[in-house]
Amino acid sequence: MTELLIVMGVEPKDALLQAINSEFVEAVELLLEYEEIVHKDGEPYSWEKVDKNTSMFTKDITPLILAAHKNNYEILKILLDRGATLPMPHDVRCGCDVCLRETEEDSLRHSMSRVNEYRALASPSLIALSSNDPILTAFQLSWELRNLAFTEPECRNEYMELRKQCQQFAVDLLQQSRSTQELLTVLNHDPESPYEEGEPMKLTRLELAIDYKQKRFVAHSNIQQLLAAMWYDGLPGFRRKPLLEKMIDLSKIILIFPYYCFLYMISGTSDSGKIIRKPFVKFVVHASSYLSFLFVLLLVSQRADVILLEKLGWTDTHLTGQQRGLAPSLLEYLVLIYVAGYIWEETCEVWKDGLYRYLKDMWNFIDFTRNLLYVLVFMLRAMAYYQQTAEIEDNPTMKMLGKEHWNAFDPQLIAEGLFAGANVFSALKLVHLFSINPHLGPLQISLGRMIIDIVKFFFIYTLVLFAFACGLNQLLWYFTDLERKDCYSTTSGEGMVFPSEEPNWVEHDSSCAKWRSFNNLFESSQSLFWASFGSTGTDAFELKGIKSYTRFWGLLMFGSYSVINVIVLLNLLIAMMSNSYAMIEEHSDTEWKFARTKLWLSYFDDSPTLPPPFNIFPTTKMFLKLFGLRKIDKMRKDSLKRKQRQEKERDYRYAAVMRALVWRYICLQHRQGDSNPVTEDDVNEIKGEITSMRYELMNVLDKNGMDTSSADKKEKTVIGKKNQVWERRLMKNFQLTPVVTAEDEVELVRNVESVENEDPLDRFRRVAKLAVLNSSALRWGQIIRSVCKESQIGRCNNRESFKKQQNLERAMREAKRKLMNASPDRSNEIRNVSPMPVTEQSSLVKLIGEFTDEMKKESDNERYLTVKSAKSMRPTPRELDEGRIPSINVSQATPVSTLRKPSPPPAPLKPQQDCGPRIFKKKAPSPTGVMQLTARDLLAKQIDSREDSNQGPAVYELGENRNNDVIPSSSSQDYLLDTRSGEDMNAPLRPIKKIDDVKTIKRQPSDGWM
Repeated sequence: MTELLIVMGVEPKDALLQAINSEFVEAVELLLEYEEIVHKDGEPYSWEKVDKNTSMFTKDITPLILAAHKNNYEILKILLDRGATLPMPHDVRCGCDVCLRETEEDSLRHSMSRVNEYRALASPSLIALSSNDPILTAFQLSWELRNLAFTEPECRNEYMELRKQCQQFAVDLLQQSRSTQELLTVLNHDPESPYEEGEPMKLTRLELAIDYKQKRFVAHSNIQQLLAAMWYDGLPGFRRKPLLEKMIDLSKIILIFPYYCFLYMISGTSDSGKIIRKPFVKFVVHASSYLSFLFVLLLVSQRADVILLEKLGWTDTHLTGQQRGLAPSLLEYLVLIYVAGYIWEETCEVWKDGLYRYLKDMWNFIDFTRNLLYVLVFMLRAMAYYQQTAEIEDNPTMKMLGKEHWNAFDPQLIAEGLFAGANVFSALKLVHLFSINPHLGPLQISLGRMIIDIVKFFFIYTLVLFAFACGLNQLLWYFTDLERKDCYSTTSGEGMVFPSEEPNWVEHDSSCAKWRSFNNLFESSQSLFWASFGSTGTDAFELKGIKSYTRFWGLLMFGSYSVINVIVLLNLLIAMMSNSYAMIEEHSDTEWKFARTKLWLSYFDDSPTLPPPFNIFPTTKMFLKLFGLRKIDKMRKDSLKRKQRQEKERDYRYAAVMRALVWRYICLQHRQGDSNPVTEDDVNEIKGEITSMRYELMNVLDKNGMDTSSADKKEKTVIGKKNQVWERRLMKNFQLTPVVTAEDEVELVRNVESVENEDPLDRFRRVAKLAVLNSSALRWGQIIRSVCKESQIGRCNNRESFKKQQNLERAMREAKRKLMNASPDRSNEIRNVSPMPVTEQSSLVKLIGEFTDEMKKESDNERYLTVKSAKSMRPTPRELDEGRIPSINVSQATPVSTLRKPSPPPAPLKPQQDCGPRIFKKKAPSPTGVMQLTARDLLAKQIDSREDSNQGPAVYELGENRNNDVIPSSSSQDYLLDTRSGEDMNAPLRPIKKIDDVKTIKRQPSDGWM
């Protein structure tokens, strides 16, 4: 029906978009051919001419964008094969003239247009068809959508949904990998340094997934199984051992880890020295080294060296009470060596990964802070040692001076404070090792998420604290100053009060305890902070000289602060932390595997082998590398040409794996679409089968002599949507492969190596094809096409499509010519359709009654019609509508306002005879692979025959056994036009097969059935 309307010149308007929206593939192909015929450069397309106020689609929706929204693989492939392009969205901060103009005209439409474009770009089918590396494209687009979600918070939900869609597409592609080799090819792909089988795995694509926060991709079971096998390499059967045996094996490694380190330093290339390079052994050795560092810090904090020397009696009696001018102890020197090793380790990591990637890991901030504090401690201790030594030389009694008499900002006191803080950070780093454990790992991740919540909470808490601190300080500063004066005063025996430089805790202990509470802004903030934990009470407002009114306002403000802080904000923090933990718990498995994978990757081959402090000592490998005695890498010795060939082979291998993954993914999507629950199409298919069974039963009853004349024999053909889809794919030989560009084709031909026993003809074809692809004419054509590449529908680019387009164009011209040559009176009826008569309610009821009587008379007359009389009568309009292909010559149609029965138009493309053609159903099916003729094909053949023989209108006869021609048919039904003469009309008629659904008219397959 769609083809008939197009041929007759009906304006399609937005029919193409409607066909794409309903996923009607045949109509999409037809309307694309029509648009290419009628469209002129510089003019809008048919769907762009529709009024924007009544259109179903917005102005920015193009066929390719709508097909991407529907995620229809077939329609997308049709459009991309034609060369349709998708406009790339500008950056959200773009300041070009186009973006500025669209923003000024309508900012909402501009924003929604960007959302629609990104929704199209995020279509899995579009990515699979248009990208050579779909996984990388999904990663990059997912990260871009994440940035857009934070940049445009108004559309945050839409962008985050699209981001999840891209992430799921990458996971679905990974799910299609069926072997370890395919998985290694995907995870180790690196365009700059390709992976070769047998080389150490770099896992470049996996590291990229971690950088782009692809948590579901990283936590996939395929990747985790591969990483687990790599992690426990060199320890066969370790995971299957009982817990006790595992603990024994780990204890052995922990106790003798210095032996493994010295063995690697002496002979790192031997089999015994390579044991420490195994990822799991390397992790245990590094963890043991860090535990030993914490143990040394514990000994330093407990002054174990001094206590041990005292127990052994080796302490010099002259140094027993010395407090100043002490040199560092042995344990402190050991801490210094450890810290030097950690600083060297962090320096190597920054050199290898870069500063940006180093700062992306939050644990590196803890390492950097810890190392910085230790460096400051050593610098201050050295400064204090030289300063105190100089003081002791001047005054030897200074070395016995107690710390209570030191200056508050003495370098050694500052160093001790920083050393305590560094020890805290050192102990917290131990939490990072919990990621390896399935029980403690989720807790560690929850702790990290809660820290973010605490930072958010403290922003609001600090604001409230500062506000009340300002108010209380302004209200009570005078009275606290009176308390301060009392604290710093002494009373003589005569009762005289004298100011003092030191606080008088003996006489004025209460004033010394109260004056700091609200004396200045800093002290006020401290008092309010500790009030949250109950250390500050209402007794802090019992100040000297304070008035009742002032005390009342002070207590009121303090009470308000307590309510806001303790009841509201503190419970808000608890709720936020609980929510964060619930979110982590919901995705605990994915979050834990993602964190564990990051820890695993840090211990693979590129990481330093020796732990601190052994990494600062020279090794034999270092000397061999220094003097150039190490084995040169095999790739370095290869020639440049060989390297290029190997890189091309690796790229081709990766492209082959990606095509296989895409193929399996699309096939899986089609199978899932076919296995969907029952839909309306399934119900219609069942109705069609029931109707077909009914007519078969009527035929059986008729053959057995039973009267079936009163039954309705108007058979209808209903083909299910699934059957239509599969039949269309078979006829079109539909290939589920990505669109191949010209560059891909050249590379594909170049990468094909000559076979040893290659046929001369095949060799000539291969060389000739390569010569054509490298020709200057082809390159010039590519340049021209690239310049004019922006097209919403593209153009046909194969012979079969061009032939169909020509047939459609000729059919449209023929229909237009017949319309122009029609009789004037009939043409006026077509061009000027009279309106329906306006009737009142009574006349309308009368009109309906007349229609009912006429229909009853028709049904009564049809009962008594014989076959001979039926052949001599003119067909009714209803028979014309249901029993044959509609006529192309619409110039003789009856106006819709006429109440009489309209006379039927003549049959399409046949000479005027006594009886119009009828449509018959052929019982025996014809061989598959032969198409059915459509309306434009009939017109095209009629025009061809008329051009060959200059005799009037040509007749295209499709009768049975007429001129021994092959009868075109489909695999299911055959529809024939009977063009017999009047003498043959007395022959018995075959059963009539009527076409009710134009979708059953098929086209010639492009490449055969299979």
